[in-house]
Amino acid sequence: MVTNSLRDLLVSSGAIKSGDFTLASGRKSKIYIDIKKAITDPHILRVIATEVLGKELPFDAVAGVAVGGVPLAVAVSLGSEKPYIIIRKEQKGHGLSDLCIGDTKGRKILLIEDATTSGGSAVFGIEQIRNAGGDVNLVVTVVDRNEGAAEKLSEMGIRLIPLISMQELISD
Repeated sequence: MVTNSLRDLLVSSGAIKSGDFTLASGRKSKIYIDIKKAITDPHILRVIATEVLGKELPFDAVAGVAVGGVPLAVAVSLGSEKPYIIIRKEQKGHGLSDLCIGDTKGRKILLIEDATTSGGSAVFGIEQIRNAGGDVNLVVTVVDRNEGAAEKLSEMGIRLIPLISMQELISD
């Protein structure tokens, strides 16, 4: 259950936008949730990390897919004093080409997402963690748009834990 303060902070930060948007999933929406903008505020970032840590989930390290998941992973890492992993969206053409930055091998990894719609970004992150030898069965998302992510992840043996649903976020 989400605290009123997280909902209120997201709304008051201007993170909820109305208009015509194309989401990362390719779906169209009249509402855009700009969690990336909201988490540039350290107070909101701290509240989100506190919400995640309050769930007392079992993990050895926390991971986030670049860009939105990384500051969330860092905040949870600092609060839990457990390492974090950055998941690149694509390999770079120089230096080390690993998509996972940080030690995943043999660790229970908590993947954190800013928002989920169809679950595509989370699936990508899960695949990268598993390819790097990590164990992942939990994904926490700040906002779940309730458009299929939970079902898609469930098919992979993954439990999706939203801090807030789209309905809770936009209800008056």
